[in-house]
Amino acid sequence: MTAVAEQVESASMSAEGFIGRIPVRNLWLLMLYASDLFRTRGIGKIGLEDSPDDLPDLVAEILAHAVEVRQRRRLSLGYRSRDAVINRVRGRIDVLTTERHQLMDRGLVACRFDELTIDTPRNRFVRAALESISRIVQRKDVAHRCRALAGGMKAMGVSGDAPTRAQMSTDRFGRNDADDRFMVAAAKLAFDLVLPTEASGANVLSLPDREATWVRRLFERAVGGFYQVVLSPQGWRVLCGGTMGWQIEQKTAGIDKILPTMRTDVVLDHPSNGQRIVIDTKFTSIVTSGWYREETLRSGYVYQIYAYLRSQVGCGDALADHASGLLLHPAIGQMVDETVLIQGHRIRFATVDLTASTADIRSQLLRFFDPIQSVTGQ
Repeated sequence: MTAVAEQVESASMSAEGFIGRIPVRNLWLLMLYASDLFRTRGIGKIGLEDSPDDLPDLVAEILAHAVEVRQRRRLSLGYRSRDAVINRVRGRIDVLTTERHQLMDRGLVACRFDELTIDTPRNRFVRAALESISRIVQRKDVAHRCRALAGGMKAMGVSGDAPTRAQMSTDRFGRNDADDRFMVAAAKLAFDLVLPTEASGANVLSLPDREATWVRRLFERAVGGFYQVVLSPQGWRVLCGGTMGWQIEQKTAGIDKILPTMRTDVVLDHPSNGQRIVIDTKFTSIVTSGWYREETLRSGYVYQIYAYLRSQVGCGDALADHASGLLLHPAIGQMVDETVLIQGHRIRFATVDLTASTADIRSQLLRFFDPIQSVTGQ
């Protein structure tokens, strides 16, 4: 179990609204940063993050408005496969079923065909999101609005069997689906906001490996999403989940099967300023006990960020030759921010306190783009 997870598991929940020692509103904030909604149509610039306690109500309003817009223009239809016994040929004839039941003698035929329907996975997902978020919003008028819209979708023929997130991941949007894309992004965030609230209840909540993995991935996506929205207007290019190649000069036949891939969490480029920052997020304590001292940086992480930086030098990319590294850890009530210069590369080791206020979390994420502190302290 990770160190942050251990801290959370060992802490009791003193009041509803906390998962361990992490406020649920801060998990909501991370979900907002990680969501497609934060990147869509400037939503990240309208101040949703300023009131994280009200975030479910705000997201519910956005979702409700998006559904109302789609209903005025008619919800999108889709095709579904259907088997039916009918009195005329439609689509393909199911010869085996037709012959087995001697349907032709009764003037019937078994057919398999596609038909347009409003009961699509996309619409079912949105209806379920409306019903789910209506249970956690504070404002009664917003809750009633969501329930009424869900009821309206049911009356139109949208069933209550919601698809899973895995099934929704295969959903593809066409050129004319821009409004659907926005509506589904709001629905996904609505579902995410409900999860920690339903899980926490009013009891002590431990954070086993499953939840620790979930929060770790959430933190990684949140960092990338936040920087993509906030820094892109300032000329930064943000790449999340990219890979780096080794500068291989010679190799044996089987090395490709066992040589690990260098996969970065976030890479930030500012071509006009000649800056590149390679960010690697972790979900462990930034320091551990050492052989001869109480605390030391984790050597494996230091080697990893060093490899990310040095392996790209001399490959013809000017940004890579002088890139900086940032090893970023979440923390609970702990702040670390230290920098070292190694072979021309500044490497920064820092934490973000997940128990801080929303404004403080935002400030902590942005402080890395102030001039990097001098290693001499000047």
